[in-house]
Amino acid sequence: MIIHAARLSIDNLFAAETRKVFCKVLGITVLALIALWFAVRGVFVAFVWPWLQSFVPPVPDWTNWLTFVLALLVGFGLALGLALLISPVTALVAGLFLDEVADVVEKRDYPADAPGTALPFLQALKGSLRFLGIVIVGNLIALILLFVPGVNLVAFFLVNGYLLGREFFEFAAMRFRSPEEARRFRAKYAMTVFLAGLVIAAFLAIPIVNLLTPLFAAGMMVHLHKLMTAREAASAGGNRLRR
Repeated sequence: MIIHAARLSIDNLFAAETRKVFCKVLGITVLALIALWFAVRGVFVAFVWPWLQSFVPPVPDWTNWLTFVLALLVGFGLALGLALLISPVTALVAGLFLDEVADVVEKRDYPADAPGTALPFLQALKGSLRFLGIVIVGNLIALILLFVPGVNLVAFFLVNGYLLGREFFEFAAMRFRSPEEARRFRAKYAMTVFLAGLVIAAFLAIPIVNLLTPLFAAGMMVHLHKLMTAREAASAGGNRLRR
């Protein structure tokens, strides 16, 4: 079921119906990351770099390699920091466009079903900010565990798998259920949702491709919720017939 939902979501990424939202989400995510890079770099150059240089002892010009090495380390650190920010940035973009993605998926692949109901703007914004905070905290924990041998990579997948699976699935479910019902439905199938979250975390770990995480994750969870709802309905119908 999870693999089937993931395959359907990948098909959606390249479908003509999703091209408009595809370009919009990808463009905004890239622009946000570029703006964030220049902002972080500007703050660093203005405040942190002079402070770091004060620790480099005065040496002749021909031995200025210390400053060069320090600059390389700083550049690597900034690149790593930006890589760690991809997840929160994609989470924020996702919160703004998830309903649009879900609408396209539902109309394309489930035209006979009743369409889902988009969340009110303030509720969607609140959920997006809450999700952003959760992802930041989760990635900070993963970053701390990065220095623990044998745990770092596992921590990345476990933390992001749980958070991404939970939030994206509840979003898909809340288009058809109340928030409380969506949480109960997710809790009932917690292991399936978690395993689906691991697939999203694996997608997030692929450089460049991970910019499409919001589209992939939203589409995948819409499909997964549809499949699970249909299976539960079939199971309930079978139980009634046996009675």
